[in-house]
Amino acid sequence: MTPIGELHAAVADLTGDGPEEPEKREEPEAGATGGREAPSMYPVESEEDLLTVRHAVRAATIRAGFGIVDQTRVVTAASELARNAYIHGGGGTLTIEHPAGPDRTGLRLVVRDKGPGIADLETALTDGYTTGAGLGHGLGGARRLMDEFEVDTTEGRGTTVVATRWASR
Repeated sequence: MTPIGELHAAVADLTGDGPEEPEKREEPEAGATGGREAPSMYPVESEEDLLTVRHAVRAATIRAGFGIVDQTRVVTAASELARNAYIHGGGGTLTIEHPAGPDRTGLRLVVRDKGPGIADLETALTDGYTTGAGLGHGLGGARRLMDEFEVDTTEGRGTTVVATRWASR
């Protein structure tokens, strides 16, 4: 086993993330992506779904060539965003996309919920702000962990967060 493989195995042992890749829940038709990996969509409707999302994002970061630090950043952001969609948004979906340019590749997380929307987005992005028992690092923390971060929210119509991290090569 290579040193990187050993590191991945050690992280998996510590986090409880197994080496197996989760099964994708929904995929576009084959050939629809022009040679790039197809987007994968996962439901966020239960605690079990949150674990599935973490595993799927971790596997996607490895396939995209992210180093261990960036893997951790993306998985942490995905976990925070998915948990917010589940707890505050009444559930939703997380889609993993694979943006690429001529000199870079990355991962884009699109998290949609069916909740009430965020009444005051600026406040919600502030460190320490929480509507529950959490520490208040969710949205603001996820924003800091990713290279690009957009939130589209309308009261009564839910929230969509699009967060992208580019792999360092």
